[in-house]
Amino acid sequence: MEQSIHVPEAVKESFTAYASLIGIGVQFEARQVFKPIAHHVKIAQKVVTYTPVDKLKDGFINLLAGARGMVEVNKRGRCDMGLQRAFGRAGCAEQSVIQDTLDACTDENVAQMHTAMQVIYQKHSQGYRHDYTHDWQLLDVDITGRPCGEKAAFATPGYFAHQRNRRGRQMGYVIATWYEETVVARLYAGHTQLNKALIPLLEATEQTLRLDCARRARTIVRMDAGGGSVEDVNWLLRRGYQVHGKDYSGQRAQNLAQQVRVWIPDPYNPGREMGWIEETETPYCREVRRIAVRCRKQNQQWGIGVLISTLTPHEVLWLSGQYDQDSDDPAMVLYAYVHFYDLRGGGVETEIKEDKQGLGTTKRYKKSFAAQQMLLQLEVLAHNTTMWAQQWLAPHYPQIHSLGILRLIRNVFRMQGKVILNRFDQIVHIVLNETDPWAVKLRPALSALLTHQHIAVTLGEI
Repeated sequence: MEQSIHVPEAVKESFTAYASLIGIGVQFEARQVFKPIAHHVKIAQKVVTYTPVDKLKDGFINLLAGARGMVEVNKRGRCDMGLQRAFGRAGCAEQSVIQDTLDACTDENVAQMHTAMQVIYQKHSQGYRHDYTHDWQLLDVDITGRPCGEKAAFATPGYFAHQRNRRGRQMGYVIATWYEETVVARLYAGHTQLNKALIPLLEATEQTLRLDCARRARTIVRMDAGGGSVEDVNWLLRRGYQVHGKDYSGQRAQNLAQQVRVWIPDPYNPGREMGWIEETETPYCREVRRIAVRCRKQNQQWGIGVLISTLTPHEVLWLSGQYDQDSDDPAMVLYAYVHFYDLRGGGVETEIKEDKQGLGTTKRYKKSFAAQQMLLQLEVLAHNTTMWAQQWLAPHYPQIHSLGILRLIRNVFRMQGKVILNRFDQIVHIVLNETDPWAVKLRPALSALLTHQHIAVTLGEI
């Protein structure tokens, strides 16, 4: 004889694979993070069941749920009622309809999306609230390849790591490194290099962060050799920025290295040597310090680069985590300059890698350039939301700061549980799977986060 469990009409119970992400979604909706997109972005598309902005939101939720393609919307978001309710959705559009909305976007919609993203960042980010009087603002700038099919718009041959003769596009990033937030991201043709993208990226950053003269003087722009041309560096210097990066010209680096009188071995990197370039005449409009760095290549020849920096020894020692008393040690000062550049590996390069691994940014592309730009902005919002979620949960679970985006999406956001809704389809109770090791750690943080929404968070048997 079959027996059914009777659930009162006033209560709805739903199983979910994203119990913890539902808690994040409730907070996301309470803060009205998506509201500027609804206000600014007007896509010319017929409304049948859901508005174009609703479908953009469904695509965004799909990214936070760990999907590698929009086709996964039907499996992840559309069949999870609790996840939809958490983000203020009464339902979820079918994946092909979301794709159609992205394809319907125009260049005007992209401009509207950029405006909305600027408003969102200014309202919710830590980078925008940075205290310039007490600390430097560090902006890392870089560009990375995004391979795609040959028929996609602006898919041209270019540099794509470990993929020769590949076509694609390039993504330019400006990262607020202290906060791991993406300030600005833009899409370019595949042959674009950083020397062409640097100025547009920083002009957009100045608008987003409202960088006036005083703030620019307290902002460090760190970049690799792609942004180290004389023209780009002089533009930064005239704007008042502090600069720390590589010289663009390899030939100039070779010539300058010949002027180094004393080469000092890197104390922490065998085979690498550093030395001051003492030439007083430079092509730059402000005083800079230049350091030659060389290391042996596989063919036993020297690979040489030149660092350009406006920072003083005291400043770079502090920024690289050294001691101020080391300013009397020439070797440690040289190491501090080089090490502070090496820290890019834990800044923008790490953020780009985490986006590729955690958000799958290289796994999806659109033929339309406008559609791809809209998708890129949704990915940026997903990245920043993940960072903000860390801040929301950190007061009661400080260890969450040690987790990257991949582990946050794979382990923290994805958690089996139950969601209980009242008769108005409002979430009133989240039950986390008590056998999930992350549930025990996160329950106090989620419970405290959702106190003002009057949502209980407990552990239970699923």
